[in-house]
Amino acid sequence: MSTALVVLAAGKGTRMNSDLPKVLHPIAQASMLEHALVAGRALDPERIIVVAGHGAEAVRAAVAEIDESAEVVLQTEQLGTAHAVDRARDALKDFSGDVVVLYGDTPFVSADTLERMVAARASADLVVLGFHAADPARYGRLVMQGDSLERIVEFKDASEDERAIGFCNSGLMACDASLMFDLLAKIGNENASGEYYLTDLVELARAEGRAVTAVACDESETLGVNSRLDLAVADTVFQTKARQELMELGVTLMAPETVYLAFDTVIGRDTVIEPNVVFGPGVTVESGAVIRAFSHLEGCHVSRGSKVGPYARLRPGAELAEDTHIGNFVEIKNAEIAEGAKVNHLSYIGDASIGAGSNIGAGTITCNYDGVMKHRTTIGARSFIGSNTLLVAPVTLGDETMTGSGTVVTKDVEAGALAIARPRQDTKPGYARKLMDMLRAKKARLTKGSE
Repeated sequence: MSTALVVLAAGKGTRMNSDLPKVLHPIAQASMLEHALVAGRALDPERIIVVAGHGAEAVRAAVAEIDESAEVVLQTEQLGTAHAVDRARDALKDFSGDVVVLYGDTPFVSADTLERMVAARASADLVVLGFHAADPARYGRLVMQGDSLERIVEFKDASEDERAIGFCNSGLMACDASLMFDLLAKIGNENASGEYYLTDLVELARAEGRAVTAVACDESETLGVNSRLDLAVADTVFQTKARQELMELGVTLMAPETVYLAFDTVIGRDTVIEPNVVFGPGVTVESGAVIRAFSHLEGCHVSRGSKVGPYARLRPGAELAEDTHIGNFVEIKNAEIAEGAKVNHLSYIGDASIGAGSNIGAGTITCNYDGVMKHRTTIGARSFIGSNTLLVAPVTLGDETMTGSGTVVTKDVEAGALAIARPRQDTKPGYARKLMDMLRAKKARLTKGSE
């Protein structure tokens, strides 16, 4: 059976107090919308429809980056959840299969839960996702009769017995596309808000004699985000779960609560992560590496046995081969560091290739940017770059080359050669004392003149 996702992402999110559409606010370096779409991909959907409204152009641009195959339709008037789903009618007019409705501000629904919802369609025409709430509060209640969902009762309309029910409505649904759009056409807006509610599908389906059921998931999967406080709570939930999963997979987190992970961080077992390390998007760390304290990694790959930090920064395109050492206050950007190479102290290596076994001295800088274009530096294997070397790209140094400390390299250096480019030292005996005496006298005159 084919599946289509309809992801509701039209809300303004007034309580976020933000110009950014609510669904684009990030959790673990990815928008809530991306979290929802990643979960939905587990169903291998034939079609993905995102319903946008507030900030539609920003949402459209974000969707294009996340999944080029996804389509965006507009809900120009915010007239309720049923009205939002109905905006996908034309886009899915030729689609035959199940429609699964997701919410862009409910980012944690798991792939397993969505698969169980679709599987439940084998015996039910309409499937609703529910959860057992620790504090049901003002959630809508799911009134069950065995496996059959009899109705959804909003808190304000519920009797005392119904309010005692702990099985609550998440809002997510799965239904045959043809049936869903037939039922949507029958939903009215005769209510205090004048809106069209998706929950009315249950009553309409039951009235037609259709089978309706509910699938349960953990409450944490249904966490919705409506405010900055909710966003912080959601991020904490994600981080806690992600850290636990890493430790269960054999990763050592020396101070778990201080390590910040991105949504797609991959770390191999027997890796040690010291305190206060931040992972941005797109990081893979292989087994047996060590990431020392206060390092920041983003868009990079660290191979097994490598050591990074403390206080190191790996930017996008940093590729570290096995057993490399990147030390304190070193920044690597768009550069390949070959096996066994070391960049240990106070250096910037950008748009470069460093050969196997090479040692980059303290204070080395690849001067890669001329104000308009980026240029590349290539250093061969087993080379030794002296401290405070400036490599003015584009420049290539062959295997087993050396540079003298303080050298400014502006031309290629052949294999095995030593490059030295610095002014001759001129020593003037006694001149330091004379100069300091002159400066002190000048300062005294200026101080006296200002009194």
